[in-house]
Amino acid sequence: MGYSDRSIDRYIMVVHMSDFIWCHGTECHKAHTLDRIRGSKGSKVLRTRKIKQHTDRSWYERDQPFNYFCSQGCLFNFIRTHIQRIVALDPRAEPLETPINDPKKTEGNWWEITKRGIDTSAE
Repeated sequence: MGYSDRSIDRYIMVVHMSDFIWCHGTECHKAHTLDRIRGSKGSKVLRTRKIKQHTDRSWYERDQPFNYFCSQGCLFNFIRTHIQRIVALDPRAEPLETPINDPKKTEGNWWEITKRGIDTSAE
């Protein structure tokens, strides 16, 4: 199942048209909480939660997980269900590394680790 730029644009347009989106948790609609109960007497359902989108705020960051999931439980249910597809988006064949200076022990027996800058003067 691939995602095109058009489907992403459509999704963003829907978010901007409404201040809420539905939780993406795979089990959200099955959780037995009072705020999920909807419907009239005799035809009650458990419904997925809505999540407020604060697109008009300067502190709002679109890529944060809790803009799409109502709780950690819903987030991790989604991850458990889709982990193979998530990893396939950016597979890792070798480790990442960050150059550091030799660690130094401070007065409080803590280790101080500092990143090492890239030396471009050798050229």
